[in-house]
Amino acid sequence: MNAFVLAAGFGTRLQPLTDSMPKPMVPILNAPSLCYSLFLLKEAGIRRAIINIHHHPDSIRRFFDRHDFGDLEIVLSEEKTILGTGGGLKKCEKLLDEGDFLLINSDIISDIDISALVNHHVASGLGGTLALYGTPLATSIGPVGIRDGQVLDFRNMRGTGLLSPFIYTGTAVLGPEIFRHLKEEYSGIVDTGFTGLIDHTGLGCYEHHGLWQDIGTLQNFYRANLDDNLRILELEARMRRQIGIYPHVISETAAISTDARLVRSVVGERCTIGSGAVVEHSVILPETVVPPGAVIRNAIVAPDMLIQP
Repeated sequence: MNAFVLAAGFGTRLQPLTDSMPKPMVPILNAPSLCYSLFLLKEAGIRRAIINIHHHPDSIRRFFDRHDFGDLEIVLSEEKTILGTGGGLKKCEKLLDEGDFLLINSDIISDIDISALVNHHVASGLGGTLALYGTPLATSIGPVGIRDGQVLDFRNMRGTGLLSPFIYTGTAVLGPEIFRHLKEEYSGIVDTGFTGLIDHTGLGCYEHHGLWQDIGTLQNFYRANLDDNLRILELEARMRRQIGIYPHVISETAAISTDARLVRSVVGERCTIGSGAVVEHSVILPETVVPPGAVIRNAIVAPDMLIQP
C-alpha cells in the first residue's frame, strides 16, 4: 500500500517559526514533526510515501538527502502553486489510483495502529475510512457528524445537525473512488473528496483511543515539547528502531556549560548554552546560542527569535 502525506501548508498558525522553516521540519522533542507520521508508515509496512511540498521545499529536500528511510520509498510532489489538501492529492492521482492508500497529515503525533485501520476499512467495503479521536474539545475544534457507523458531516457544514465527541485525526484510508470528486485547482479535501464519498460510496470511521496530538499552533507545539511530552517520549525505542530519528529532550550535539542550569526544557541540535545561563520550561531550537548569564523562562527560542506563547 502507498501513502500520501500532506506537508505543503504554510504553517501560518506556527508563525514566526515557519517564516524560516517548513511546518513538517518544526521539531517536536528534537524530531521533525513529519518523522512521527513517517515512522507510523514504516512500522505498518507501507512501501512508498508521496509527500506534497510547497513552503520552503529545498529544506525538505535537503532533509531527505541526509536521511535514508530504507524500504520506505520517498517521493516528493512539489507544488509550484499551492493546491490545498484536495488539489494536492488530485495532482498525484496517477501515483495512487491503483488501489486503497493511506492519507496522513504531517503535523500530528499519534500511535494510531495503521494496520488495524486498514483492516477495518477493508471489512467495511466503503469508499473511505477516517480515523477519529474522542475529545471534550470536539465542539470547539470541529466535531464529525456520525450516524450508524458512517461519517455524514463535518462541523455541520452539510446541515445534518449531527454532532459527536469525535474529531478527524488527519489519518484515513481511501479508495481510488475519491479522485472522481477531487478538483485539480486549489481545494480542500473535506468539501470535495470526503463529501463525494459520503454521497456515493459511503465514508466509514475508525475510533482511535491512544496518543493523538496536533502540533499546528504555537501553543500546541509548546505543550507537546514540554507539558504533554511523556507519551511522545514513550515512542523513542520504536522510532529509533524504524527510522533512526526519535524524540529526546537534550540533543547530543548541544554544547551546554557545566554551570548552566536547565529546568524542564528541550535543547536542540548544535545549540550553545553559555556559562551561568538559566533556561526554565523553554524550547531551545537548533543552532540557538544562549549567551552566558542569560535567563530564559517559559519561551520558545530560535536564532534571533524569542517567543512566549
